Amino acid sequence: MNDHALTDDPFSKPLFTATLRPYRSLKLEGFRLMMVLVALASVVASIPFIVLGFWPVAGFYGLDVLLLYFAFRANFEAAKAYEEVRVSPLDVSLKKVSAKGDATEWHFNPIWTRVHRDEHAEFGIERLWLASRGQSVTVGRFLPREEMARFGDRLSDAVATARKGHTFNP
Repeated sequence: MNDHALTDDPFSKPLFTATLRPYRSLKLEGFRLMMVLVALASVVASIPFIVLGFWPVAGFYGLDVLLLYFAFRANFEAAKAYEEVRVSPLDVSLKKVSAKGDATEWHFNPIWTRVHRDEHAEFGIERLWLASRGQSVTVGRFLPREEMARFGDRLSDAVATARKGHTFNP
C-alpha cells in the first residue's frame, strides 16, 4: 500500500485537532520591565538602611528580587508544556508534552470514548476528561474555566461525530 492511498482514506483524516497551551499574561518584555522596576525599587528602599548602618537589610531586599526572578523563570519554563488532541473516525488521541519535553500519549476508540466534566454550580467547570473502557485522562487542566467549557463542547461534538462516522466542521 502506498502513502498516497493512506492520505486519501477518509477514516485517517482528522475531524478535529487542537493544541492546548497554558495561558501566560506576562510576556518576556513585561517580565524584563517588571524585574528592572522591582530591582530599582529594592535599591531605593535599601539606601536608608545602608546609610543608617543596617546594611544586612539591603541583602534581604536583593534576596527578594532574586527569589522573584527565579519564581517567574520557573513559571515561564512551565509554560512550555502543551497538549495535542486529535479526533478521527478511528481514533481519539491525546498527547501531553511536559515542559521538559517528555511526551505521553493515549489512544481511545471513538465508539467507547466519552467526554466527562466536573462542574460546580457557582464556579463552573472544574475538570474535563476523556474516559473509555475503564481508562480516563484529564484534558486541558490548565485552561481557564470558560475556555475549558468551550473546548469541552467542541471536543464532545467531535467525538460524537466520529462515533457516527460523519465529518465535523468546527
